[in-house]
Amino acid sequence: MTLFETQDLHSELQIERMPGNKYNGSSSIPTDRVTRLLRERELKKISRASSLNSETLDNNKSAEPDFSHVERYLEGAVSASPYEVPEELLPTQRLLVVANRLPVSAVRRGEDSWSLEISAGGLVSALLGVKEFEARWIGWAGVNVPDEVGQKALTQALAEKRCIPVFLDEEIVHQYYNGYCNNILWPLFHYLGLPQEDRLATTRSFQSQFAAYKKANQMFADVVNKHYEEGDVVWCHDYHLMFLPECLKKHNSKMKVGWFLHTPFPSSEIHRTLPSRSELLRAVLAADLVGFHTYDYARHFVSSCTRILGMEGTPEGVEDDQGRLTRVAAFPIGIDSNRFIRALEQPQVQEHIKELKERFAGRKVMLGVDRLDMIKGIPQKILAFEKFLEENLYWRDKVVLLQIAVPTRTDVPEYQKLTSQVHEIVGRINGRFGTLIKVPIHHLDRSLDFHALCALYAVTGMVLSLLLTSFQIVLVMMDKYFQNDGFLGKVTG
Repeated sequence: MTLFETQDLHSELQIERMPGNKYNGSSSIPTDRVTRLLRERELKKISRASSLNSETLDNNKSAEPDFSHVERYLEGAVSASPYEVPEELLPTQRLLVVANRLPVSAVRRGEDSWSLEISAGGLVSALLGVKEFEARWIGWAGVNVPDEVGQKALTQALAEKRCIPVFLDEEIVHQYYNGYCNNILWPLFHYLGLPQEDRLATTRSFQSQFAAYKKANQMFADVVNKHYEEGDVVWCHDYHLMFLPECLKKHNSKMKVGWFLHTPFPSSEIHRTLPSRSELLRAVLAADLVGFHTYDYARHFVSSCTRILGMEGTPEGVEDDQGRLTRVAAFPIGIDSNRFIRALEQPQVQEHIKELKERFAGRKVMLGVDRLDMIKGIPQKILAFEKFLEENLYWRDKVVLLQIAVPTRTDVPEYQKLTSQVHEIVGRINGRFGTLIKVPIHHLDRSLDFHALCALYAVTGMVLSLLLTSFQIVLVMMDKYFQNDGFLGKVTG
């Protein structure tokens, strides 16, 4: 097929996608979706072949996107140090990361003075490995700043950290964050269901919380639009900002927008119980790319779009009635492993390791690092450990569980109850199996700095993470671990 025939075929497909097109009775243009997809696939193959063989296409390469800077970056990454890439090879693409919270915590020291500390969050840790972009963070600083002087001072302080604040008042935060995000979406996405205590009161609060949720998303969008520059990529994060892609696209349809969910996405049967289900799905579909942790979550999202909205699910994503495709894919999140490897060589980490080995000499060390969250299964994990001690007398003074439980949502009653429950269980087990000089569980209600965590990981033989899993599974894992003294592994449930 010649270049001109390829262009004709491409034109036919463009005409076919036009809304309201009736094809004028032409039989040469496919009238069903399957045939059209097959023709599109054929077009892509022909285009690739033509680009290799056609001199005309070679002469027109300047009109195509230039990815040479990415190639140079990848080539440099192979030949350079495994820990760093030459600065001259890094692309200059700007990335606007938009999340509910900034990666820093702000504390006011005076009328126009602020102190900032880097936050220890999952999103922050995950994005530490993203170095090939010039990133700017946009989000809420976690504090209410009603006065203009304070807002200006905080904006200037955050600018040094490449952060841009969104100023939310207390009422918006209460209705949007504590209300709709954490009382409606978060439980539903984790299969805990909607609140059922008082249906009438729940309905009324739902309406006000949903209105605040939309308003907060628009406030985030206004800040993004103010700082957006042509060519920027906007990366929206999590269930707090499901309306943000739609708000951004309404303002600028050419803006490159991605949205990533850091929680599970439930099955369509669960998602359809949400009163605002259709609005939220359509708002997310305004993004160009939608990402999830696992294939299952991505499949649940596509299934919800097809069953609730009646859209077409494809291997690449979701296609609406006008033929617009939103790509949907799974992107497992990870960590910057080289950061941990480098940290092990630092003197302060080596000193921590030495102290921990002396402190727990002769005992197997098990470690749990979790947020004190209802879905993390911390009570189940500790109860499983108690069951193990009951059934294995030999190990009672030869094993220790270190549980780091980072406090979260401390103003929510359910989390306050969870904290009390965990403290009660830990105290009972230590009182039952502990001695004057040894206790089986060391529980900390706070986060640890990075170097202290690295030292803990280095001396730990087993890492336990439990997400709503029965403790029988943990018992099996512990049994395998202790049967083989040389076994060093990471167990996740």
